[in-house]
Amino acid sequence: MTAGGGSGGGGGAGGVTSGKKRQRSGSYSRLSSTVGIIDSSRPDNTLTERTQKTSGIRRTASQAFIAPSSSAAVSRGFNDSATADVVLRLFVDQLPLFDTDDSESISAVDSDQSDVQIYLHSDVLCRSKYFATLLSDRWQKESNDVDSGNSLRMFRLNLGVPATPGSIDHHLAVLQLLYTNDFSTTIHNVSVALCLLPVALELIFEDCIKACVRFLEAVPWTEDEERKILSIVPLLGKEESQELLARVSIDEIDTSEQMLHGLILSALHNHPNTAFAKAFVAKLLRDFSSKEAAKRVLDRAFQSSLKIVKESLEEYSSPDFRGDHNEIEAIQRLNLHTAMTNGRHLVWLVERMIELRVADTAVQEWSNQAAFTADLLRALRDDAWRNIVPGLPAVVLRCTCKLSNAVATGTILATRQVRKKIVKDWLPVLILCKDYATPMMPSHKTIYVELEDTFLSIISTLPLSDAQELLQQCLSFSTRNVEDCPHLISAFTTWFRRANKFPLPDM
Repeated sequence: MTAGGGSGGGGGAGGVTSGKKRQRSGSYSRLSSTVGIIDSSRPDNTLTERTQKTSGIRRTASQAFIAPSSSAAVSRGFNDSATADVVLRLFVDQLPLFDTDDSESISAVDSDQSDVQIYLHSDVLCRSKYFATLLSDRWQKESNDVDSGNSLRMFRLNLGVPATPGSIDHHLAVLQLLYTNDFSTTIHNVSVALCLLPVALELIFEDCIKACVRFLEAVPWTEDEERKILSIVPLLGKEESQELLARVSIDEIDTSEQMLHGLILSALHNHPNTAFAKAFVAKLLRDFSSKEAAKRVLDRAFQSSLKIVKESLEEYSSPDFRGDHNEIEAIQRLNLHTAMTNGRHLVWLVERMIELRVADTAVQEWSNQAAFTADLLRALRDDAWRNIVPGLPAVVLRCTCKLSNAVATGTILATRQVRKKIVKDWLPVLILCKDYATPMMPSHKTIYVELEDTFLSIISTLPLSDAQELLQQCLSFSTRNVEDCPHLISAFTTWFRRANKFPLPDM
């Protein structure tokens, strides 16, 4: 693009062959695509707006940011033709300055092109580094188009704007902000800030850039606004973008897992409305993007709660402290309550693991608890727990039932050794709880019967020799009325049917 002639009383600093905008540090190269040139085709003292037919372009109807008219401007204000020494023509360029994936920005443009001519002041425009460079002595000397016959030198500049909806309005708004230090009146929502920030970056208007960024840092964003902000961030400097990026990015890779683990612990231990908090965290776990990460978090919480339950029952069943009777009793009560509370946590964690189908580590761990079940059996043979935590056996067996059922149904694929061990270690606890330890409350009966049926199903998956060993311990599942234990009858019938078959030939 070449400079216009000096006729009509208007030379100017804009008269250059390629007066490109100086790039702002860290900004995108396409910001420098517009050109300032001399245009002496219009009278000095009129505000004009020209419309031409050109394929694919039209001016948007919105004028939300522009002042109502030049008569509303104050002395030496925006668009004041009486005192201006710069006439700026804004025109729609064919190519947008910024890449966009917004289809509306293309479909909203059709065959009308618009020009806007406004009157400005060179000393005010110099708040923009782009205009400061364009109006500098260097550009003026190179242009050689100054009209020495005029007492007031008039610069005539052209500025192409992207062919996107509202582009001219956004440029007018930023140009108006050159005349004020009060940005808060104009930049009052995220949408406005996102419209003005690219223009401020294009014109290298630092005060406006800072005002837009400061506003965006302080307010919430929608998902679409966040996407737009992240598309602009590469154009900002490191310090300017730091707070914006801090909201959506993290330095540590495992921070999401730490956050999720913290929420689980808070829901289990600290939140007053535990049921509501647990339900909310359960939804977060279901919706979590990484199943493996959710598994690691749940495994970590499971191990922590299991350790507390085991240590509490170990201290209760094998006390290693001295003191008076009341002190010992208080400590034992505390141990039982601690075991009971964390046992409930285990039930919830197991439910979440099974729901996400990530309970394989928990099943393996639960099947390797010979010492834990021995401590539990010792504790349950002592009548003291009955008046302190009567629901303890049911809580522990509920964990066992849920994990065992996941194995029996194939939700968790366990090895033969794990299947055998989970029955072998926990069958004595079931038998003791059912026959000796606790009164048969209706809810407990359901757990016992369900666990009996689950254990028998697992036993049916084992080799005949292992099944023979474990089935002999299941006679306590029998009832006064033989017809009331069909699951036990079916298990023994299946074993004898298999055992009485002829041996398979050697392969």
